[in-house]
Amino acid sequence: MENDPELNGKYLGTISKDFAVVAETLKEASYQVRKRQISKYPIFVFSRVQVPVGALLIAKEDLALEWHVNASYLEDFIQHKLVTEDHRADFEAAYKDPDEFCCLFVVDQDFTNFVFIPYPED
Repeated sequence: MENDPELNGKYLGTISKDFAVVAETLKEASYQVRKRQISKYPIFVFSRVQVPVGALLIAKEDLALEWHVNASYLEDFIQHKLVTEDHRADFEAAYKDPDEFCCLFVVDQDFTNFVFIPYPED
């Protein structure tokens, strides 16, 4: 899989549409991951087919979405070697305020990338 930031535009529409539906759920899940001290770095995996990263939070069929949503976090990504330990500090430095932004890991056939999307304002 290649990480190609130029492809973000291709996915932004469908991701944004699904994100609008699940944003409140993701914001609460992010809060719970941090409150329970599971991780300071929650990550939500958006994928069109099920992937073995994190735990299924929302199946796309349940809410008529285009993307499945799994809940995960940085330490799980390190364990799965999706982020290497020597890049941990880089990830932590790039991670945006989880009260304001949702960290998505978008997985599709030939595209994987981290995307930070702001939560809708209350």
